[in-house]
Amino acid sequence: MNQEERIWNLRKQSLEKDRYIFDSSAFLTLFEREDGATIIRDLLFKTLDNQIDIFASFVSYTEIFYTTYQREGEQTALQRFDMMSKLKIIRVDSSIDLSLKAGKLKAIHKLSFADAWIAATALMLDTILVHKDPEFICLKDDIKMLDLPYK
Repeated sequence: MNQEERIWNLRKQSLEKDRYIFDSSAFLTLFEREDGATIIRDLLFKTLDNQIDIFASFVSYTEIFYTTYQREGEQTALQRFDMMSKLKIIRVDSSIDLSLKAGKLKAIHKLSFADAWIAATALMLDTILVHKDPEFICLKDDIKMLDLPYK
């Protein structure tokens, strides 16, 4: 099954329950115990008994790794990457459709490369975007969002 078919199947399979996608800032909120960490923990607990589905773009894994590596070193970066991999989160990897959607969002909005990918994934899977990134405000009419407290 190619990535496009996988994305379509993921979207169909979880239509009956709430679906979220975590931006990298949501993961950092959890790891850094910032305001909003309780919201993230509560959502993660709901995945354990299949009340909700949580997705994450492949780019969030890279973003968490390199930002943590720069600030706290390789050991902590590897620990966080491992922790993310063990959570009950559905990782969404690159595909042609996502590449085109992310490219279009990047072309017409003031979004970082990573945020364009995460937003494209949110749109393709029709999820609620959990974030604390003001860059996403330009998409508030297109994507359902759960805003965490800004820093």
